[in-house]
Amino acid sequence: MYKSVLYVTIIGWSIVFTGRALARPFKPPGPPNIVVFLVDDMGWQDTSVPFWNQKTPLNKRYHTPNMERLAREGMKFTNAYAAPVCTPTRVSLLTGMNPAHHRVTHWTSPNKNTNTDYADTTLSFVDWNINGLSPTVGIEHTIQATPLPALLSQHNYYTIHCGKAHFASAGTPGSDPKNLGFKINIAGSEIGHPASYLGTDNYDRPAKGKLNRNAVPGLEAYHGTDTFLSEALTREALKALDKPIQDKQPFFLYMAHYAVHTPIMADKRFVGKYLKAGLDSTEASYAALLEGMDKSLGDVLDFLNKQHLTKNTVILFMSDNGGLSTSPARSAPAHTQNLPLKAGKGSVYEGGIREPMLVRWPGVVKPGSVANQYLIVEDFFPTILDVAGIKNPKFTQSLDGESFLPLLKNANLRNATRTLVWHHPHRWIPQEGPLISWASAMRQGDWKLVYDHRREKLELYNLKIDIREQHDVAKQYSKKVRELAELFTKRLKDWDAQMPTFKATGKPVRWPLETVISE
Repeated sequence: MYKSVLYVTIIGWSIVFTGRALARPFKPPGPPNIVVFLVDDMGWQDTSVPFWNQKTPLNKRYHTPNMERLAREGMKFTNAYAAPVCTPTRVSLLTGMNPAHHRVTHWTSPNKNTNTDYADTTLSFVDWNINGLSPTVGIEHTIQATPLPALLSQHNYYTIHCGKAHFASAGTPGSDPKNLGFKINIAGSEIGHPASYLGTDNYDRPAKGKLNRNAVPGLEAYHGTDTFLSEALTREALKALDKPIQDKQPFFLYMAHYAVHTPIMADKRFVGKYLKAGLDSTEASYAALLEGMDKSLGDVLDFLNKQHLTKNTVILFMSDNGGLSTSPARSAPAHTQNLPLKAGKGSVYEGGIREPMLVRWPGVVKPGSVANQYLIVEDFFPTILDVAGIKNPKFTQSLDGESFLPLLKNANLRNATRTLVWHHPHRWIPQEGPLISWASAMRQGDWKLVYDHRREKLELYNLKIDIREQHDVAKQYSKKVRELAELFTKRLKDWDAQMPTFKATGKPVRWPLETVISE
């Protein structure tokens, strides 16, 4: 009898202590591992995860189960923003600066000192940092700054770059990720997209016997094999994690896929089902590119689980600009792939800048939570430093981004007074048009001001009721236009942002506030 009572008592206390142990908050063993999973040219709608208040036909078209998994296990951000094109976003992520401030306002050419703007009949080129980011001073046409991976490396993080870099032009220090603080560089260089996604092509498409300038470097082990580029990058990234795991060292993995940038090529592992669903070959190939990227995300998540690292790893998923919807390579009419958002890559309208974003951090981020607070890509810099627990980091640049660590802990936080700015004084494609060139924009709360440089015209939208930006209410809310134009102009002037000039007169495009005063 005594033994029975003692047994029950022991079991009872075991349950109590186990319950208390389970109730305690998770205490990480050390600084968390950090994964930035960055996708190229992926639009807000290019996923089966709805980032709007309803599921759309595009959400039903695509199959991204691992993004769905990440949304279930982490936080979904419905108002996350990047720059209209790739290099400005990537430089902002690594520096914490806004493109209007660091002046890498357009995509950098692989060739040094080459302006990537298309000639325009109305406006002249601005003087921007055409060679991109530099970690050292004295490099012409660059922004010198202390890059994020360099700071993480100084604080014992094992830093890995995998995939697309495109931070700077060839012949400058910033073109090599190792000069920016990455210990390992896998396939990153000055190029902005791959010549080919196919291992059978050696990820290249030679012209006249010469390597294509966009041949992907460093993946010779996969040359001649049937390994799609997204798969090769994933395998190499996971291999690179072996060392820090073995050494029990925290790691920073910057997993920057070339997908889903052109050339739109079918990933044969997934394309068949989209063809069977009735999509044409181009759209089926694009959907397969997306699913191949999503498989990579799943492989990373599974690897973390297998290594028992999930609890102490933060993963941040983001795209670098809006979906490509203006290319003749796409079969559908321009911009339809980003609906309900207006326009696409290269534009300061929502289709060019609003991105799919997900964050998972077990024990900190509430599973299945949704954050509606707006944020922008330069916020990643201070946030990641906060996540890493780095106090008073020393860097040379002035910071524009704000940490969203508090938002990760409480998705309901709101700040309707913060202003976000986009500045793209460039012509991105050969065809002239107000939707995708020569523009700036600012958001505060639900209000968004768009400034068309060519017409020197301000447009005002209320994104809460008009996410499509179909109803310009500038005339009805003239006081709000003036209020925002004043803030907008001050911010651009504080950053010494460059404005284009009119070819006919040689005069610069007026500041937003000047257009209001003159009316």
